[in-house]
Amino acid sequence: MRLPLNKHTAALFVITWPIFIELFLHIATGSIDVFMLSRVSDEAVAAVGVANQILYMCIILFGFVSMGTTVVVAQCVGGKRDAKASQVAATSLTLNLGFGLLVSLSLIFFDTYILSLFRLDESLLAYGELYLNIVGGALFIEALLLTAAAPIRSYGFTRDVMFITLGVNVLNVIGNYLLIFGSFGFPELGVAGAAISTAISRCIGLVVMIVMLYKRLPVRIRTADYWLLRLNNIRSIVRIGIPAAGEHLSWQTSQMVILGFIALLGTAAITTHIYTFQLLLFIMLFAIAVGQGTEIVIGQMIGAGQKEEAYHRMFDSLKWSLVITALMVVLFILLREPLYDLFTDDRNIIAAGATLLLITIILEPGRTFNLVIINALRATGDAKFPVVMGVLSMWGISVPLAYLFGITMGWGLIGIYLAFVIDEWLRGLLMLMRWRSRVWQKQSMSIEKKPDQVPEGT
Repeated sequence: MRLPLNKHTAALFVITWPIFIELFLHIATGSIDVFMLSRVSDEAVAAVGVANQILYMCIILFGFVSMGTTVVVAQCVGGKRDAKASQVAATSLTLNLGFGLLVSLSLIFFDTYILSLFRLDESLLAYGELYLNIVGGALFIEALLLTAAAPIRSYGFTRDVMFITLGVNVLNVIGNYLLIFGSFGFPELGVAGAAISTAISRCIGLVVMIVMLYKRLPVRIRTADYWLLRLNNIRSIVRIGIPAAGEHLSWQTSQMVILGFIALLGTAAITTHIYTFQLLLFIMLFAIAVGQGTEIVIGQMIGAGQKEEAYHRMFDSLKWSLVITALMVVLFILLREPLYDLFTDDRNIIAAGATLLLITIILEPGRTFNLVIINALRATGDAKFPVVMGVLSMWGISVPLAYLFGITMGWGLIGIYLAFVIDEWLRGLLMLMRWRSRVWQKQSMSIEKKPDQVPEGT
């Protein structure tokens, strides 16, 4: 489905609202997992939260292929090169299958060593190892799921991915209910039940996603396309994907280091941070969705040679994201204590978390700049600048200031969150300056605009 590029706002809405729902479902399911495990213990929440930080980092590594695929296929769509799009899709699936298997095996064999880096108590370590073995061992399924979804989104069929995600999440919640608490005669497995439910639901989702991929691609993927890896396709994916994943990876690893700082403050601090981050995800939700939708629309514009329209499209997206983000922040601040009541009865955790939410009034607008503008830059092919600036700011500003404010100066979680504020705003303003400079218009990578003459792969 090629989008009506001359109707920018309508095109963005068409592909963004399903992405919004899909992300909401992902986040809601994660929050439900935390909510259910909080009925087991706050320690279980802390352990699984740390394990998930590790898993998120691995998923970001898979993202270098899926993010590169999203942009390259979107540009193929704009340039009417459907055969190349199918070849890119096949190449990306093969790459992430191999990479996913390598990561899954590493998590199984080195789980104890990885978790020990966070200095967890023995009781937390046992929970974390159990979860990491089961979910981490099946993580290659998530790698393929992310990769298969990318071409479907790039063709504008974001609703397909949304409905599949809905199915996966419903299965996950049902599985959690049955296996965490031992309902309807199922074994009561606690943390292991949450892990098993996650792995099984993702496996079912992958099967459906592959079927949908074959249905939506105009040119069917040939079996040979999976093993005849074309160097030019790999180069196109890597050119976008590695810098894009590098920026995400830098952020995630910096967050893991900062999580280590938070661990020095105690289990209650870890749990407070995990509950707070779950709530922040809902505030970020609209900006993330608009950023991903903008990436697809601008990618198609670049493929069609519409660079000036792409320039103005980003500002429209940023404006709407900032407005919605501000409204969400105000709502969450007003409801901050009842929101934490959903997760825990510990009044100290609730009070600390409620204070952290007040900081979001200055944190989240800065983060919105990054979420929208970085996706737009990536869609044009200008992917190196965000990762270079990101690494410099995250490791030169966020990490050292988090330790200085939070540990050395004794400000605790408040000091660490103030470090986040400085980092997000610095990077956000740098990204805005980059977009306004229009440097990306001179160096943007676009697929040849001539359509495929002979549909390769038929």
